[in-house]
Amino acid sequence: MGIGRLIRPEILLPGTLLATMLYAGDLAEQPALTLEQAVALAVERNPKVLIASERTEMLKGKIKEVRADALPFLRLNGSGMRWRDPSFLNSPSFDKIPPEFLEALQVAPANLFDYNLSISQPLYTSGKVGTALKLASLESEGTGVDRDRAEQDTRLAVIKAFYGLLLAQGRLEAAQETVREQEKSLEIVRGRYAAGVAMEVDVLRSQVSLANAQPDLIRADNGVRLARTVLNNLLVRPLDFPTEAVGRLAFEPQASKGLEEVVRSAYAHRPELQRARINEREAEGQQKLANAENRLRLDFNGQYGVNSRLPSHLFNHEFTRFMFTVNVGLPLFDGGRRSGLLQQAVANRKVAELTRIDTENSVRLEAQTALDELARAEKTVEAARLNVKQAERVLTMMQGNYRYGAATTLDVLQAETALSVARLTLLQGLYDHTIARAHLGWVMGLDPVEQLQAATKPEEAHEQDTN
Repeated sequence: MGIGRLIRPEILLPGTLLATMLYAGDLAEQPALTLEQAVALAVERNPKVLIASERTEMLKGKIKEVRADALPFLRLNGSGMRWRDPSFLNSPSFDKIPPEFLEALQVAPANLFDYNLSISQPLYTSGKVGTALKLASLESEGTGVDRDRAEQDTRLAVIKAFYGLLLAQGRLEAAQETVREQEKSLEIVRGRYAAGVAMEVDVLRSQVSLANAQPDLIRADNGVRLARTVLNNLLVRPLDFPTEAVGRLAFEPQASKGLEEVVRSAYAHRPELQRARINEREAEGQQKLANAENRLRLDFNGQYGVNSRLPSHLFNHEFTRFMFTVNVGLPLFDGGRRSGLLQQAVANRKVAELTRIDTENSVRLEAQTALDELARAEKTVEAARLNVKQAERVLTMMQGNYRYGAATTLDVLQAETALSVARLTLLQGLYDHTIARAHLGWVMGLDPVEQLQAATKPEEAHEQDTN
């Protein structure tokens, strides 16, 4: 591999070679994944997203429960009873009954059968049921927003882990390239030493430099395993699963955006702000609910059925029994409970408003930070690309000078070290720039994956190809 490979504007990594090897099937068992596939798999399996989805389903059930309070409640009742009641024998006036009647007054057991259909329906609750239903609907909407936030956070985390794996692979390639260059330099020095035109100290310097490069290679190899573990964790895969990232670290300049443009998009799309606004509306509803506590209430209740002591009369309409009532309730004194609830609701509404304002301020700060980070990353990449070219040129010159005795092994080693550092700086700069682009999309409340997929302007792409 030529030493100029890693200085191209787009760093191609081993995973790219696997692009044509992707097979159709379950992504869960597919080792090589593109960014889009990795994100889709994580969103589908990530516990935080699944928890948010289940909370959404839970709130749908809560809405049904609250709505039931405003609908009629029907119930079919039935009973059968055998009883004996001697209470008239214990009457204080029992001794005054004429003796001739006492023989006829015998306490006998009796049966009583009953079945009926009952109905209850709230007629007026001072808005309590309607407000509770609205609050349940708002909370359901809020859980949907919470799910969106969990998905957004998962997408950004997967992007960082995905490109973190590409960065680790790039560092491993750079470390391997450095070791190969050190080995090549050692062979040249040994040849010159054998020819009597180099000293033993030159050989020792080259050997020490090669030995010093080995720990970096080991760290880079371990970094790949660690980065793969982080990605597997997000994908809910076994930590040792042989996941491969199919992609590249590429420098794609972002169209410049102003702070106000970013803030407007964030205010419109950020799930945190949407949730804060929903919380404000919920706090307003809670205040209305507290205000409706212990107010006038009207309820309708009814029963219709048959009541008889003989089973043969259970279908005789002469034994039909019905009752319909309208109940009116107006609490006169509740010990200050309603005023206490109202005081809490007013304070909670103010807290929700202040939380929304604080979130807006935090989002504005994040927007400015994201723009600054993107600008820094772009400048870093531009400087690193130039630095790599210069470092490569210096190494070529030092190697040529060494062959003619115009440079020492120390000069060559320093040039090789400078080129290695420049390559790693470029790799880190490409990673930082990619993550900065994704993070800016996340700050704006947009899909960070779509921000990375946004096509580069033709003139920018042409400029990249010619650099």
